[in-house]
Amino acid sequence: MSHWQGIEYDYSGAHVLVTGATSGIGTAIAAAYRSAGAQVTVTGTRGSAAEYEVDLTGMRYLQLDLTDRARVAAVAAALPRLDILVNNAGGNFMLQNEYDPEVFEKGLQVNLGSVLRLTQACRAQLAASTFAAGASVIGLASLTSFFGLEVVPAYGAAKAGLVQLVKTLSIALAKERIRVNAVAPGVTASRMTAQMLRVPAMTNPVLARTPLGRVGQPDDVAGVVLFLTSGAAKFMTGQTLIVDGGYSVVG
Repeated sequence: MSHWQGIEYDYSGAHVLVTGATSGIGTAIAAAYRSAGAQVTVTGTRGSAAEYEVDLTGMRYLQLDLTDRARVAAVAAALPRLDILVNNAGGNFMLQNEYDPEVFEKGLQVNLGSVLRLTQACRAQLAASTFAAGASVIGLASLTSFFGLEVVPAYGAAKAGLVQLVKTLSIALAKERIRVNAVAPGVTASRMTAQMLRVPAMTNPVLARTPLGRVGQPDDVAGVVLFLTSGAAKFMTGQTLIVDGGYSVVG
């Protein structure tokens, strides 16, 4: 079972898909479900799980490029059963200049369009779920859902759109007993933030504004995801929970 200071989650019998689970937050989420007894499928962009350094033991691996619509459909088709879909995969294209219209559109497709596409593709499996807590879809939002960050206009617009999409999907899917929620992490240690966290001039202002005085760890986010898909949150849908150590509440 997965443990967070005395809290135990039992996901025995649950079938879970975590996209982009080959690093950082995605790996932590997938590992937490695995520890809690779930049957976990993960996706990554490489040909096989063996091409990654992270521990994906006991998980099924499927290749997925979010810009490839056929692969999105193929991943959904490869899942005869599904109780929980965690739309974790995404990324920014800062180095390709997100102000370029083509790059901007790719950012929207990867971080927003693919969430709708994969959720719709998995809808029948989720609707057929018999998991006691009910089926769930989780989105990974961001502080850029709420704050402007000049260098990532596409990523920010997509993540803001994701918060709204979660609200809309929660209404549309409620009739099928599918709950839809999201988590918005603050600055969290991961491959995407590693370069930033090595530069004190970039990290120190974040720490100074964060009441809890540290950056997030992947497990901080994973714990909230497991809560949202558990029976403890069975009356929660359409919500985005901010997990940022208090950064967003400081004036």
